[in-house]
Amino acid sequence: MNTVLYFSPSGAAYETRAYTAADIAQLVDNHGLQCLTSADRQFDFWFTSSTRRCQRRANRIATELLLATTSFTARTVPLLRGHVVVATHDSDGDLDGLSWQQLDLLAQKGRSLTSREERILNRRFARDERRQRRHRSVNATAEVKLLRRNTDELTGPVAHRRGGQSAA
Repeated sequence: MNTVLYFSPSGAAYETRAYTAADIAQLVDNHGLQCLTSADRQFDFWFTSSTRRCQRRANRIATELLLATTSFTARTVPLLRGHVVVATHDSDGDLDGLSWQQLDLLAQKGRSLTSREERILNRRFARDERRQRRHRSVNATAEVKLLRRNTDELTGPVAHRRGGQSAA
């Protein structure tokens, strides 16, 4: 049984099964899979870098676990976005399920962040959220301008024809 952990951007974590990379691609809703491996080569973090607009929110729990299991610092750890799957691999490099010991180790490492690391990550997440909000408002403004322009084109002067001739 290939037990993997699935982290949603909303903060929920689920234990599920995956047997191939295609199963993981289906879980993260994309086919452009990328993988980062922990420092001890025990955990694989599967994610996609090309997330849809609705999935651009940073995945806090997965990012914190990546920080706790790798040699990244709180300043250098990539902010994982969208859905993230944590699994492991066998000696041949094929996808394998997490054991109960590995699940316990992940839970322990998830609680091992220092207050300094948490503070730095909180600042990075807040900055990222502000950037995303700004980006959304710029896009919304551009969409409103486009709608206004299209509406103006539709409600502009109309040439009426009488008997096959235009009234101008």
